[in-house]
Amino acid sequence: MTNTILVVEDELSIATLLQYNLKQAGYEVLIANDGEEGLNKAIAHKPDLILLDLMLPKKDGMEVCKELRLLKMNVPIIMLTAKDDEFDKVLGLELGADDYMTKPFSPREVNARVKAVLRRSKIIEPATTKGSVEGFEGERTFKIGELEVFPERFEASLDKKDLEFTPKEFELLVYLLENKNRVLTRDQLLSAVWHYDFAGDTRIVDVHISHLRDQIEENSRKPKYIKTIRGLGYKFEEPKGV
Repeated sequence: MTNTILVVEDELSIATLLQYNLKQAGYEVLIANDGEEGLNKAIAHKPDLILLDLMLPKKDGMEVCKELRLLKMNVPIIMLTAKDDEFDKVLGLELGADDYMTKPFSPREVNARVKAVLRRSKIIEPATTKGSVEGFEGERTFKIGELEVFPERFEASLDKKDLEFTPKEFELLVYLLENKNRVLTRDQLLSAVWHYDFAGDTRIVDVHISHLRDQIEENSRKPKYIKTIRGLGYKFEEPKGV
């Protein structure tokens, strides 16, 4: 099945270039020239991925991203920005973007990012499990403390209450569970979950870890599940006393 990419970009030259290169790579491409049109097309067409410019007329990229997440649309979003501003990048991730790219970018980089995000958001490949796993008919189930995760169903609950994650947050959670009690560096997580074949920004990992903690930790400042190992990275542990 051909994946559909929605490009929300008001600069005609950039939108045309992205459309051409993505079509050459085998994707169906939809174009929106402002945030309002982009939001409407996302809702109507339910694309497999959105390339979303930050600075847009009518609605900016931040507002579009925020509204999509409020509508419980977990479509992967790669934010495009001309700004070399760390605040904008982090804020975009906080609002639910899966990744960002700073202009100018090469067609090769765009295709690589799109391919990686689609691959990791569509399929969580089976792996040798390091944590406590139960299952039936080959299905993996992670049960650690009050947390239950069903990778193949894209479902998770804490104390029997359903949790909601973006695709990237869920993939990160599953990878941490697969490697329970192992210290994982930010570079390892970036490579395994974002599947980059080039250097990336490890702050993406920190923001997504923060999102996970907000969902599964009773006190995100004193985490019981996802521990920070200073100078190294992160480790998923069984809560003590559970």
